[in-house]
Amino acid sequence: MTATSSAPLLPAPCRSRTWRWLRGIVIATIALLLAAFALDRLFPLHLPAPDTGSTVVLARDGTPLRAFADSDGVWRYPTTAKQVSPLYLQALLNYEDRWFYRHPGVNPYALLRGLGGGLRHGRIVSGGSTLSMQVARIIQPIPHTFRGKLVQILRALQLEAHLSKAQILDLYLNHAPFGGPIEGVEAASWAYLGKPAARLSHAEAALLAVLPQSPSRLRPDRHAQAARAARDKVLGRMRDLGVWSVAEVHGAAIEPVAARSLRAPLSAALLAERLHREQPAARRITSTIDANLQRAAEERVGAYLSRLPAHTSAALLVVDNATLEARVYVGTSEYADPQRHGYVDMVRAPRSPGSTLKPFLYGLALDDGLIHSQSLLVDAPQDFGGYKPGNFDEAFSGPVSAAEALQRSLNVPAVDVLDRVGPGRFVARLANGGIDLGLPDGATPNLSIILGGASTRLENLVGAYTAFANGGIAGTPRYTTEQPARPRRLLSPGAAWIIRDVLAHNPADVEGAPLAGAINRHERVAWKTGTSYGYRDAWSLGVTDRWTVGVWIGRPDGTPSPGQYGAVTALPLLFQIVDMLPQRDASAPARPASVTSGAICWPLGGTLAATDPALCRQHRTAWVLDGALPPTFAERGLDAWSAGLLTLRVNDQGQRLSGACHARRERTIRLARWPALATPWLGVDDRARSALPPLAPGCAADALNRASPIRISGLIDGVTLRRAPNSDKPLRVTLRALGAQAGVQWLLNGRLQGSSEADAAIAITLPQAGDYRITAVARDGAFATLTLRVVGPPA
Repeated sequence: MTATSSAPLLPAPCRSRTWRWLRGIVIATIALLLAAFALDRLFPLHLPAPDTGSTVVLARDGTPLRAFADSDGVWRYPTTAKQVSPLYLQALLNYEDRWFYRHPGVNPYALLRGLGGGLRHGRIVSGGSTLSMQVARIIQPIPHTFRGKLVQILRALQLEAHLSKAQILDLYLNHAPFGGPIEGVEAASWAYLGKPAARLSHAEAALLAVLPQSPSRLRPDRHAQAARAARDKVLGRMRDLGVWSVAEVHGAAIEPVAARSLRAPLSAALLAERLHREQPAARRITSTIDANLQRAAEERVGAYLSRLPAHTSAALLVVDNATLEARVYVGTSEYADPQRHGYVDMVRAPRSPGSTLKPFLYGLALDDGLIHSQSLLVDAPQDFGGYKPGNFDEAFSGPVSAAEALQRSLNVPAVDVLDRVGPGRFVARLANGGIDLGLPDGATPNLSIILGGASTRLENLVGAYTAFANGGIAGTPRYTTEQPARPRRLLSPGAAWIIRDVLAHNPADVEGAPLAGAINRHERVAWKTGTSYGYRDAWSLGVTDRWTVGVWIGRPDGTPSPGQYGAVTALPLLFQIVDMLPQRDASAPARPASVTSGAICWPLGGTLAATDPALCRQHRTAWVLDGALPPTFAERGLDAWSAGLLTLRVNDQGQRLSGACHARRERTIRLARWPALATPWLGVDDRARSALPPLAPGCAADALNRASPIRISGLIDGVTLRRAPNSDKPLRVTLRALGAQAGVQWLLNGRLQGSSEADAAIAITLPQAGDYRITAVARDGAFATLTLRVVGPPA
């Protein structure tokens, strides 16, 4: 057997050289790695912080409403590769860096090509930059020199070592320059094209892909031809590479380059400012605003306010009843306009609500069983412990229903109801429903609250008015989907339904309603207006099945705007806004089971079926809550007649027998009394049927005779007065209420003119020719009336 031996593959000298060569490579590699590590530590990357920079507030569909520039004045809308159009990514990667996902940050072939061009021309012609190298130059200014190119290469390698390809691409998408203060493809798409980068066409994608190469020279809003030539070059590349078909490129090439003037969005400006202030660290805030409705509403508000005085502003809030999300938010009529105080957000500003709280008062009274929709109230001069409210037009209407008092926004009936509900309790219920009323320091709730003697905000009112569409449950308007709605019970479902029905059927011919005929288009809108003292605030609130709309008009500095009030100034704008909102099919909201219809009688207030026909002077059909049919309010004060049913003894001549007074033939009668203060407005027959029979001779006076008769002295009933010739001064007459023992209110054609004590004189002005009716109403219910005519001077 022969032993064999194997010879080495390489001679010993070769093996030694190979080992030394490999060892040298390893050492060099380690040295390079150590050097790279040291350089990375000595010259770290300065990446943009993700939580700093500009902020954009978006509509619910992603449309930018307002952008807030960063400290350098740059507009940037945060985005990612997943949020932009795939067409843009195709154009960008195939035109700028086809091998982006394969190279380590540097493309050697592109670099050699750029170096060769540089040697031939003596300057850098084609840089051969990858997207990673471009990002390196974007985040750190690097000079366009050979030395700068080396730094750019090292920074690109450094980027690839620290970040993923997706992170590098996102840096480019957010920081690439697009001209002016615009950075990032999302901001550029909105600024130039008015659309999100997710919805770009082929032509638009090609344009935005090439624009960062020379953002100043290729700006489409200034250099459309140069931009089109560069875009077409990209389109040609996409066709040659087979990424886009010939037909797609041909269709894209015929699109014109039409860019908007470069401008940042400024819609719902004050809401955006508010949300940015609440979330200062957020870079992208999505609101609940509908961009299209917001733009349309801002245009309508601007056009409407152009007809009003220069210092007038407006606020508008539209809330979706189902979600309580705000779809329109106009805090000012003209943002940043100094004349209109355009920086003041009047959606949030505390202002006097005028009469806008009255629907909640009547709703609470319904829930308390104090009234139904047709309860008899009295609109006449009254004294509530020294507080003597008047109506907006200074006129009075006498007996009115609760529904009519609410529709016409009459003040005295509302104060009467509040006095019975209790101001403190009313304020507490409002607070529970989201309306926190601001009172002067040290003040407690009082009767003036129902006429605007406190402050609240438009957004609080709108949130509370949603209760009329949501079964009595109010909520807080939401401006982002993360905000809670905070639903709270304000009224019962039945009370909310009744009040909404009353407000939705406001007739066009009553005080405070729009022009006759105009209301017919809005029959499903439940609306209420309000005007604060001194014409400082004009309000209108409207509720439909889908929307609750609130409008405020006035001067933010609180100065009066004479002649501008809710029905004239704010209500027409509310109807314009309602007209532009998408609506559901018009249908009456379902009536709750707790609400029934009932026939009632005035003046007692009982049901028609249970009332003697002789005592039923007027029939009314009322909405009744939980079957409660409360009688007409009893009158205040010991010196006033008591309203209600009286049972009297009379003799055979119909004369009243009092106390121990008797007659040979007696009988008992029942008398339905109207409230004493309503008597001046009653017809002759109603007065006669309600009048007390006179006392029988010899019978002592009883408590029913407290109201002493009065008469007016100074003029004869039915007199005609003529103005003096050559005088432009109105006539003035001096009158007295003879027999009056207390305060007397004087009315001219139903409008309060002043008051006098007992039989003191009062002067009343008769402003022009015409027929007049003067009424004196004593505090105890006694009254007297006379009529007269004023004619012009002789010809």
